[in-house]
Amino acid sequence: MQDILNREYFGNTLLLYLTAAGIFLAGIIFIMIFRKIILTRFKGWAEKTSASIDDFIVRGTERTVVPLLFYGAFYLAVISLTLHPKVIKILNIISVILLTFFIIRAIISVLNYAVHTYLRKKGDLENRERQIRSVLGLGSFVLWIIGFVFLLDNLGFEISAVIAGLGIGGIAIALAAQTILGDLFSYFVIFFDRPFQIGDFITIAADKMGAVEYIGIKSTRLRSLSGEQLIISNTDLVNSRIHNFKRMERRRVVFKLGVVYNTPPGKLEQVGKLIKDIIAGIPDAQFDRAHFFAYGDFSLVFEIVYYVLSPDYNKYMDIQQEINLKIYKDFESLGIEFAFPTQTLYLNKINNIGEPKTEIVKGSGQ
Repeated sequence: MQDILNREYFGNTLLLYLTAAGIFLAGIIFIMIFRKIILTRFKGWAEKTSASIDDFIVRGTERTVVPLLFYGAFYLAVISLTLHPKVIKILNIISVILLTFFIIRAIISVLNYAVHTYLRKKGDLENRERQIRSVLGLGSFVLWIIGFVFLLDNLGFEISAVIAGLGIGGIAIALAAQTILGDLFSYFVIFFDRPFQIGDFITIAADKMGAVEYIGIKSTRLRSLSGEQLIISNTDLVNSRIHNFKRMERRRVVFKLGVVYNTPPGKLEQVGKLIKDIIAGIPDAQFDRAHFFAYGDFSLVFEIVYYVLSPDYNKYMDIQQEINLKIYKDFESLGIEFAFPTQTLYLNKINNIGEPKTEIVKGSGQ
């Protein structure tokens, strides 16, 4: 029996092969126990909790740790044998490739989980799903490039000259495409700073406004009120003053109206209270003030301020229309006249006996 165990095959005795097989079998048994007992219990406990971190750990363990454990058992079994240097080199290369692959995949998984968790807490995950895919896709691409470079370095390739060449080439590309890169960095500013999101109605200038339809890596697209699509570079957006009406909690409204100069003082005193009662009786409208503001060129001017407790523009217009109609009806019932532009002309004439006579002619300025 001892002679059989000491027989050599490809530089190793049968005993060494049996020992390697025993190491591999013991590793498989350990992994199966780990999966069936520890991991299964932890997975069951994670399903009962509301937190998502434990579910993420279970998934990460199944996708990354368990495959690495299987390879580790195989690696420990193989290195217990006397191997040819070329075989050892191939085995090390495979080990480096697998470790790099699983480490990069684990980093990407952690990055995805962190970003999704952050946006889920902000309540903004659904609105920014498309942006998340773009950003995470770009981040994953960069991580795989970095991992590939480190892999080449660990495999013994001379990459310093390649990196230097890439650096010089990168500078040239950056100078040639600085506008595109500027828009790309502005995209990250928009993504993390969140001045607006898809569905928000924003204005950038007096002639540029619309609802946000798409936020891309280079440009953002708005749907204007007249129907056409506005395409604006991200750099222009970041460098502009943006008014976001979607995030307006309430709308401040200021308007003026004028009554004729011959309105009695008693009725002038009623105007402010009348308007206050009208606005106070309208849902989603909050009265602020109503004052006799100024003596105008042809009217006594009142200034009214109130708040619409909604960012919806249509809601604001409905409330303003209701206020205007009620003011018109109440003024008519009280006999208060609205003023309109008028002019008074004084004409000097000579009467029949040679004395000057003044005539007053009033006319509308319309």
